[in-house]
Amino acid sequence: MRYDFGSDNTAGMAPAALEALIAANDGFARAYGADEVTARAADLIRQRLDADAEVRFVFSGTAANAIALAMLAWPHEAVLAHHAAHICTDETGAPGFFGSGVGLIGLPGLSGKIEPRALQAILDEPEVGHRQPPAALSLTQSTEYGTVYTEEELRHLIEPVKLRGHGVHMDGARLANAAAAGFDLTQIARLGVDVLVFGGAKAGANCTEAIVMFDKSLARRIDNRLKQAGQTASKTRFLAAPFLGLLESDAWETGAAHANLMAQRLAAGIATRSAFVLAHPVEANAVFVRMPPEAHQRLNAAGWACYRFDDGSVRFVCSWATREEAVDELLQAIATL
Repeated sequence: MRYDFGSDNTAGMAPAALEALIAANDGFARAYGADEVTARAADLIRQRLDADAEVRFVFSGTAANAIALAMLAWPHEAVLAHHAAHICTDETGAPGFFGSGVGLIGLPGLSGKIEPRALQAILDEPEVGHRQPPAALSLTQSTEYGTVYTEEELRHLIEPVKLRGHGVHMDGARLANAAAAGFDLTQIARLGVDVLVFGGAKAGANCTEAIVMFDKSLARRIDNRLKQAGQTASKTRFLAAPFLGLLESDAWETGAAHANLMAQRLAAGIATRSAFVLAHPVEANAVFVRMPPEAHQRLNAAGWACYRFDDGSVRFVCSWATREEAVDELLQAIATL
């Protein structure tokens, strides 16, 4: 089975990330994040974001998102998110687990982007004592459907939330792909995002993500919170080193740009060489195709791993490691279905 397009998680570590991990393994270093590698990686993240922030490295995106949301909402409150957001569909209630009961309220919107009127409608609902009121907004950049919020689109979602004193979280698992598509990272803090998950795994790192707290009050006792959650690494340098390698070499950006380019190549080929249509705009590294179940099964049987997504379309994801030859082989297989 070919897993080239099954997910950007199926690719290995990017060379720059792996080399940095090997370099960090040399000699001895202070434990629990007090080492130079971790400090340098955190500084590079702050530089990319042009913001002063507290940064911590954790083992997974699920933990990063859930812990971040637990900072923004009490157990009797809820988080607003697109109904297809990863926190709603793929994290097995982790926000509620880490947040001791924090709820999730799914909102509609085309191609993974929250519809502003739907957000406003839920914000305008009267609060009652029998259900969890919203206390925070979660945004995904790039979205689960491979689209990229513009700065203006984010502003229209964040401003009404902040006016009510609510917090804002951004799931940046594929933030590198959004940046490569033209999104200005320096706007994240300025728009009012309180806590960001700065993606590593899908950008070419190992299984590591960074929690970035622009609102430093959220960092009060953060190390205690991470320890209790099993997210404190005794050898933190091994979580931070891949980020250091990716950011020092600019491979975080260039790898994402390559992934986006391969997605554009795949999308163009599907549009011109196959009988199928694209389900969503292709703006980052994911391509969604309207494909009947029988055709999807034949593609799987031909050896290509790809998955039917929540909206019924079939998803293909490109990564830093995707080769042009693999894209063309896949297009040939799709064209013959």
